[in-house]
Amino acid sequence: MALVTLVLLQLFVVAAGAHLLTSDALTEKAPEPVASAEPPPVPVITAGPVLAAGGNGPLPAKGTLAGRLTAALGDPALGDSVGAAVVDAETGEVLFGSDAGTGLTPASTTKIATSVAALASLGPDARISTRVVRGSSPTSIVLVGGGDPTLTAARPSSLSVYPEPASLASLAQRTAKALRAAGTRRVTVSYDDSLYTGPRTAPTWKPGYVPEGSVAPVTALMVDEGKVSPGSHQRVSDPSRAAYAAFVALLPKYGVSVSKSAARVRAPEGSQELARVDSAPVYALVERALTLSDNDLTEALARQVAIKEGRPVSFDGAATAVTQVLARLKVAEGVRVFDGCGLSPRNRIAPAALARLVAVAAAPANPHLHPIVSGMPVAGFTGTLGHRFTKNGSVHGLIRAKTGTLDGVNALAGLTTTRSGRLVTFAFMADKVPPGPGKAEAALDRLAATVAAG
Repeated sequence: MALVTLVLLQLFVVAAGAHLLTSDALTEKAPEPVASAEPPPVPVITAGPVLAAGGNGPLPAKGTLAGRLTAALGDPALGDSVGAAVVDAETGEVLFGSDAGTGLTPASTTKIATSVAALASLGPDARISTRVVRGSSPTSIVLVGGGDPTLTAARPSSLSVYPEPASLASLAQRTAKALRAAGTRRVTVSYDDSLYTGPRTAPTWKPGYVPEGSVAPVTALMVDEGKVSPGSHQRVSDPSRAAYAAFVALLPKYGVSVSKSAARVRAPEGSQELARVDSAPVYALVERALTLSDNDLTEALARQVAIKEGRPVSFDGAATAVTQVLARLKVAEGVRVFDGCGLSPRNRIAPAALARLVAVAAAPANPHLHPIVSGMPVAGFTGTLGHRFTKNGSVHGLIRAKTGTLDGVNALAGLTTTRSGRLVTFAFMADKVPPGPGKAEAALDRLAATVAAG
């Protein structure tokens, strides 16, 4: 009996201790994730939040960090064209570099540069409008694309996506209401997608990108990112025409018939606006683009930068505008891009430049750029990192980073708070990766985990 009593007493003590360790009194509850222009700290498991307040713990020992990273960079899975940089987020000091100033193919980490430029140029609260205006006659109207690829033809109630997109059905309903109020119940409809100029696919893109569903032809008027249907990967050949057809089909549901299907036109100068719908704010679009590595949305953001910066609204003009904005921020050195999303194999960004872009986005002095950090996937949890770090479970939630993948190219750029409480940014890039599915990604994950443990 005494032995049984002793065992029960020990079990009670253990249970009580476990309760105390997991109670609200000793453990900080993880906040619910929210989207905002200035994102909240990211809850973590052991080493404090990825965006620690101030991030001013002691710097990692350079010798130790260099030794561990140099060994990991020698992984044959990364090939023989590899660059790396680790930067102190507070001071901009390079804590570690290996070919850090060499321009390498960034793949989708290019989206970081585009996102910085979009937030800095447009502002986090800007929105993209799709409008309907009067045409050349009292019974004609023109659907005018403003460059919002998230405009959806689906019923809003059927969607469960963030951010909530503008609805083509709402635009049709508002248009019909304005027409009926003016006594018009039958119209001719045209469409105007002339906001964008130049080719619809980048000259530097591989021809298979559109057929395989990686991206749609880039136009100023599209619904559901040019997809055949929401959720599909297949793209339509002419997104503008498809958006126009979907709009025409909706008008009769709201009491306005279409007497004639007209063609692509340019809306008359100063046309009266009948209706409009607006996209989610730019900060939310940036978050979506980074989390999902959304090529269509990032190309649209690059063109919005071109409009704001007074450049041609084309691939070349957008690339020039993005670089122009980065130059104002003094972070253009080492960045050379030919598109906004990173599909171009000709893009070149140096690891040090990429790590500094992340540092600028995380800086307390730049709250308007913080959506870049909140939009980056979280290791082991969200976006393109949701399935990553499978062998580095101890750093789940400790790292935010943007991935980059093309044939023979893998990159990872982001930030973490080290075990000692220092906020650092990093970029690891390899653009001559040998065949072997998942091996290079795993090697990059180990590098990032090494920084987090520093």
